[in-house]
Amino acid sequence: MILKISRLLEIVTILLNRESITAQELARRFDVSTRTIYRDIEVLSLSGVPVHTNRGNGGGISLLEDYTLNKALLSKSESESLLLAIKTLGAMSYPEADAVIEKIGSIFKSSQPHDWIEVSFEGWSCKTNEQDRFRKIRDAIISGKVISFDYVNNKGSRSNRLAQPVKLIFNTSTWYLIAHCLKRDSYRMFRLSRIKNVQVTAQSFTQREVQKHEEQAAPHAPFIDFKLRCNERVLNRLYDTFDEECITQNNNNDNDSYILTATIPEDEWVYEYVLSLGSNAEVLEPEHVRKEIKARAKAIAGMY
Repeated sequence: MILKISRLLEIVTILLNRESITAQELARRFDVSTRTIYRDIEVLSLSGVPVHTNRGNGGGISLLEDYTLNKALLSKSESESLLLAIKTLGAMSYPEADAVIEKIGSIFKSSQPHDWIEVSFEGWSCKTNEQDRFRKIRDAIISGKVISFDYVNNKGSRSNRLAQPVKLIFNTSTWYLIAHCLKRDSYRMFRLSRIKNVQVTAQSFTQREVQKHEEQAAPHAPFIDFKLRCNERVLNRLYDTFDEECITQNNNNDNDSYILTATIPEDEWVYEYVLSLGSNAEVLEPEHVRKEIKARAKAIAGMY
């Protein structure tokens, strides 16, 4: 959807700066068919943009004279909502988001500032090579191309995969890829930060809608019933990560103690999170997580 919006905005920008342009020129510029361009023109016309076409020699697509975009297509509130959505995508490392924001800022000529909100996520998104990886996977999904890549699993084992990419998912500050792994002949969920050396192959496949049960069956970290006790020094950390309903004050005559109860996936993040709380928190359940934390803490202490 964002790609279509970007194309529509750029078409209007071109028409604002040129008296006329042919559908064939626009089709070549955006690498789409002339039929797609005419559909775009119809969308613009239905949105209130006074765009019209002239057939025959010397004809083309043009706008009515003295037209300005800020008076049609999107209302002020709609344009601000669009900016918020695109800024959120940009914060999550969606390629081209910054370019779309720049176009909207220059086109809508509003007296109100477009920097009233800023969205930011920490993570893998700020690195150029990782944005390139995102683009390759996104383009492979859209064009229906098989990709090859190296993958590092949660045990640190590296393997090469050949897969049919289906969907990119952003969840809990992290990007994931749902893909049909040809090696395993099943749907898998891959964490993008662990995907390396992505290559888009020439092999095509027919994209189909993944059923919800297939998506949910994609292997991921198993869920555990997690229980942790902490003191008030790190209570803010718990509120940063978990819903308030998961946190209760300890009723054992210890007003400085709090209990976290949540069902969470057991992956490396759990152990990193607990260890980052130091002596301010103790895992109560499950027992195997307690033992793993104890073993890791002992190993760390042995290094000093």
